[in-house]
Amino acid sequence: MSSLDQRAKAGRPRWWVAGLSLCLLVASGLLAWSLTRDDTYVAPAPHAARASVEPTLAVTTLAELETAVRDGDRDAARELAPGDDADAGDRLAALVANAQALHVVDFSLRYVDDDGAPSSDGAWSAAVDATWRFRGFDTVSARAEISAQLVDDGDRVALTGFGGDDRVSPVWLSGPVEVRRTSSTLVLVAGSAADADRYAARARAAVPVVRKVLPGWRRGLVVEVPASARALEQALGADPGDYDQIAAVTTSADGSTAPDAPVHVFANPEVFGSLRHTGAQVVMSHEATHVAAGAWDSRTPLWLLEGFADYVALRDVDLPVDRSAAQIIAAVRKSGPPRTLPDAAAFGTRTPKLGATYESAWLACRLIAQRYGEPALVAFYRAVDGGQPVGAALQAEAGVSVAQLTAQWRTLLAGLAR
Repeated sequence: MSSLDQRAKAGRPRWWVAGLSLCLLVASGLLAWSLTRDDTYVAPAPHAARASVEPTLAVTTLAELETAVRDGDRDAARELAPGDDADAGDRLAALVANAQALHVVDFSLRYVDDDGAPSSDGAWSAAVDATWRFRGFDTVSARAEISAQLVDDGDRVALTGFGGDDRVSPVWLSGPVEVRRTSSTLVLVAGSAADADRYAARARAAVPVVRKVLPGWRRGLVVEVPASARALEQALGADPGDYDQIAAVTTSADGSTAPDAPVHVFANPEVFGSLRHTGAQVVMSHEATHVAAGAWDSRTPLWLLEGFADYVALRDVDLPVDRSAAQIIAAVRKSGPPRTLPDAAAFGTRTPKLGATYESAWLACRLIAQRYGEPALVAFYRAVDGGQPVGAALQAEAGVSVAQLTAQWRTLLAGLAR
């Protein structure tokens, strides 16, 4: 699925005044309680808790992590965690290992602002502007505001990890990942080695499938697999439930809408992982087509954008049409063929009949290829993607109007439903 309707989220406020006020109220309450006792007043012992954070110390810690990533120094990263938090040390060491396996370059962390005063244990989170790039695959760096988890650790600020707080949580920064690399694919999986092998096999197989129809595509395919559906939402900065029905999505690696942002495939392990071999391969090839065609920020109508990706993915799959289009066939038997090609609303991620919508779009593109030739379909897609109106492009490349195509498509659907 393309991410045309999953764009930038609104900015989120930061509450730091409330945290400071709470500290003052607690201190005032302690003094009042002391003065109402009959015993001789004894002033409370001073303590080191801060009412606000220390950005300068945090900046130093983040800079030291940048150096550790650049040098591949896992021990140096581990030392940035609190001395009594071995788990945090392991997470930071794993982050460096991830960066080594992924060939991360252009990595930077810039402290932006705190999200509030430290809690009673000295911990707080802060907004950090992060950049990174996977060498050999990304031509430009990703950039996102992420959350860093920090701790007041005496004369320094320690780091426990990244992610959360309703900000984008990059998969490789959120925990250990398994990495599989070829000359044309890069796969990172927040799961087991066996999981990584399965996703890597699907990615490798998708590349030649796409190149049969789009032989000019030579840029590599990057696939990211978070640990869960919730982790996928966090990686993309999406709302809960947005991807419950979605096996995978192609979008920018950093959640931005910049036209030159690196574009990766993100899989939902809870849906993709439930698919059988053929279904999983079709999904991966579909998403690889989106990458190859630059679909993530295209203004192409979704019936053509999604139908074309399914056409490429299903082109050489040996499945009878009554199986690959079973949902739309059932819908037509119940209510008759749709009057028009599916609009954008029909592709909403929470739409009950989303599967039938995808199948109907595939059949429209398949119809163009079968009647007017695959080159005509590709040229039509390219023309619309380049900004030509659908009607003019269809007439120029296939010699048919949208009304004629729609009538042929409705006839096809009615015939399949008999």
